[in-house]
Parts: sequence; structure tokens; C-alpha cells
Amino acid sequence: MRRLYPPPDLSSARARDVVGDEPADAEGELTDEELVHEYRYPDHVSWLRANMVSSVDGFATVQGLSEGLSGDADKRVFGLLRALADVVVVGAGTARTENYRGVRVPERYAGLRASLGQAPVPPVALISRTLGLDPTSRVFTETSVRPLIITCAVAPDDRQEALAEVADLLIAGDTEVELPAARAALEALGLSRILCEGGPTLLHDLVAGSVLDELCLTTSPRVVGGGERHVLNGPPLPDPRKVHLSGLLEDDGVLLARYLLER
Repeated sequence: MRRLYPPPDLSSARARDVVGDEPADAEGELTDEELVHEYRYPDHVSWLRANMVSSVDGFATVQGLSEGLSGDADKRVFGLLRALADVVVVGAGTARTENYRGVRVPERYAGLRASLGQAPVPPVALISRTLGLDPTSRVFTETSVRPLIITCAVAPDDRQEALAEVADLLIAGDTEVELPAARAALEALGLSRILCEGGPTLLHDLVAGSVLDELCLTTSPRVVGGGERHVLNGPPLPDPRKVHLSGLLEDDGVLLARYLLER
């Protein structure tokens, strides 16, 4: 994996302190410590980033799953972004489709999380209006950290009671999950470094609501076509959002970009 933009800066002292001090090789291959420097969260501010993978023609899935687009480079960044986050947010539908389980942080990042004052493992926070979640699914049973569920006040009482056995519920809105309120609820718990892993409908709503700060987008060198969902799945935005490229990596034809969204 090599940096295409911006030009290399090898002075990532904080990253070296917490990950290691191995230099990049002659071909510019990024080490773990340099990758931490690339993706570190801004200091002392709340920040919500999304991480998505896409085909060249803009689709987020192959036969309904993102796995068909992912590869070694994407999985490496996927693991790092989880290691840097205070909480991992995902829509309930994506959690069901992708058969989510609790986050597992690679051991090599344990020191990084400790240095940032974070818990050893970030919780998963599921966004669900109707609470159509199975309490016996992996996201609740295969986890070392109790999950969160962000819902709204009209969610059925019986579903709230059932899921309160396996997760902590947060109310963010009366009849719909209001994403600015959802973000505020996480921040109130001290979870200010927020990572959203989609799906495409949730990502669309975050962008439409001006809630998202940064999009990490992996472009897989594949074309998909057909009826798969686009990375932003929903109606056209009334005002297309302008973004600024803040970083671009490449690995065997895979492009890993970071975009900052204008408010």
C-alpha cells in the first residue's frame, strides 16, 4: 500500500510511539505506524467518519453483500479504522445482512487504544426504528462489549424490553431516529470518535442530514452493474454536497480515498 496524495510525510511521531518505529521500504510501502498517521482522528473534536467499499461503477454490494468487493488492502484499513474508533455504528439491516458480531481489535493496536484513553474494544451501535433485531444474533452473543441500540420513542415497548436484556438502548427522536440526536447521544457517553460502516441507506441519510464529517471510500477495481445498491442509496440530494480529497492510497489497483465533506 502506497500513498498517492498528499506527498509522504514520515514525521508521524505519535504513531511511532504507539505502534512501532519500522521505516517504510524503498517502494514506499506504508507501515502500520504510518497508516495510523494517515487515519488518525482530529484531536479534541467530535468526528464522524464513514467507511465504505465501492465498485468502479459505484455499487456497494455484490449479490447483496460487500464481501465481494473487499480485499486485503480494504480489510487492513477496515481493521485500523475500528481500532481508532470509540464506537462502530451500523444500520440494523446491514447488521442482519452481513451477519455482524462484536468488534475484535487486533492485538498490535492495543497500545494505540490505551494511549488514546480508549476502552480495549469499541462497542457496536445499531440504528433501528422498529427494533426488528434478534436478541440471539451474533452481534449480541459474540461480543466482549455490550452493544448499543439507537432507536426512537415510538419503537414497540415489547421490543424495547426484549432488547434491553442484551443491549443498552438510546432514544434519539420521537417517530424517527434523528441522526443528529443519535450522534449527540453517543457524544454524551464520551464516544466522540465515531465510525459508521453503513449501510448505503444510513450513509445517504448521514450525508443528506449534514451529519457526516468524513468519508473513507475504497474503490475496488471491479464493475458490477445490475440492481445492486449504490454507496449512497436513496433519493437524489436536493443540493449535491461538495467534498475535498484529503488522502489517497493505492494497493494493487485498489484506491483508498478520504474525503472531507463541506458543511
